[in-house]
Amino acid sequence: MATASETKPAEASEQSVRYARYAVVVLMFCYTLSFIDRQILSLLVGSIKRDLGVSDTRIGLLQGLAFGIFYTILGMPLGRLADTRSRKTLISVGITFWSIMTALCAAASSFGSLFLVRMGVGVGEATLAPGAFSLITDYFPKERLGRALSVYSMGIFIGSGIALLVGGVVVDMTVHMPAVTVPLLGTIASWRLTFLIVGIPGLLVALWVATLREPLRKSMMRLQDGSAAKLSFPQVIGQLRVRWQSVAGISLAMIFQSACSYGFTAWGPAFFQRVHHWSAGQTGRAIGIIIVVFGCLGMYAGGALADRWHKQGIRESHLRTGVMCGIGVLLFFPAAFLMSNPYMTLALLVPGFFCLGLPMGTAYAALQLILPNQVRGQISALFLFFLNLGGLTLGPLAPAMLNDYYFHSGQAIGTSLAISLAVLSVLMALTFYLTYSPYRRHSLAMDTLAA
Repeated sequence: MATASETKPAEASEQSVRYARYAVVVLMFCYTLSFIDRQILSLLVGSIKRDLGVSDTRIGLLQGLAFGIFYTILGMPLGRLADTRSRKTLISVGITFWSIMTALCAAASSFGSLFLVRMGVGVGEATLAPGAFSLITDYFPKERLGRALSVYSMGIFIGSGIALLVGGVVVDMTVHMPAVTVPLLGTIASWRLTFLIVGIPGLLVALWVATLREPLRKSMMRLQDGSAAKLSFPQVIGQLRVRWQSVAGISLAMIFQSACSYGFTAWGPAFFQRVHHWSAGQTGRAIGIIIVVFGCLGMYAGGALADRWHKQGIRESHLRTGVMCGIGVLLFFPAAFLMSNPYMTLALLVPGFFCLGLPMGTAYAALQLILPNQVRGQISALFLFFLNLGGLTLGPLAPAMLNDYYFHSGQAIGTSLAISLAVLSVLMALTFYLTYSPYRRHSLAMDTLAA
């Protein structure tokens, strides 16, 4: 019979696991919200081009560079805050700010003003990833981290899918409405209501995050007396220098992966609307369901595979899913956009999105497993700096520039997407594969440090 002293730790451990799962769901919800606010613009391309008189290239800049400038620049200082201050407070304040900025997109009257408020959205969202990665890594043991971060990362596809599903319905409802009068903003075009509808609920989510418990920080570098070491910024850079090959390899590979994802979400809806003349609602329902269901299945499968291989002693387990992703994207996405039948396109997008989701949580886990606690937020922020400066800019911009400067036709968006995704997928798979060897060394070194 178990004694009371044996039972209590077991009960406490079970409660800790349950709370960790609850916390990761809350953080996934935040990530979902961030992608709804980030991606809703892709369904408003036609209305924005008509009202503001902008080109496809400028739309690509609004969806990529405008958001990414401060999202990337502020990443490192916000990452340092995540390593030294309350992570839940940092995230809560960030959600409040980006929600207000999303709502203010409704008031933008020119390309310049819309560019500025989209930069503000990026400022707020820059708080989420460093804080969330650090929290989740401390909530879960390392043998469960792949799945935990994959569940968190499902917010990417859930948010993008909901943005298309709900956004498509909202756009269909508002695009034919007459101008409406809104308090403080006055009379505005009806499509602008979409930004208000998706932005304001974020204020409630910010309050929800503020109720989370901060976990104890684990895997800390310690001094000889056992106390946690406080690393200066040069020392943080020193930790990066030791692991630069793994960090650079994972970052570059995920730049190519995220460029595939952002390229599709920026221009996939436009492909169906321009080439097949689908409405925003029809497009949003078809693509949104595929993204949410099969993208999330791919993420979970990637996390489960990586955790399984990790338990078997395969140190590059989390990178293997990236190679699989690159091969799958190459096989399915270019073919999808070269099909003349829209339903064949949708059929190919199903396995395509499953493959695209495979490394989206495991790459984050791969970085966390080779870093001490004191630098995880900052190097995660640096990782996102490269990821978004490259992927978020390159993904939407590459098809747009092919349209404007090579094909000279908006109707060529399918071919532009096919070319862009084919090149990016090959680069992704190759870069992940070449990172195997240095990652094995750095993983072994981190295990020695932790011991």
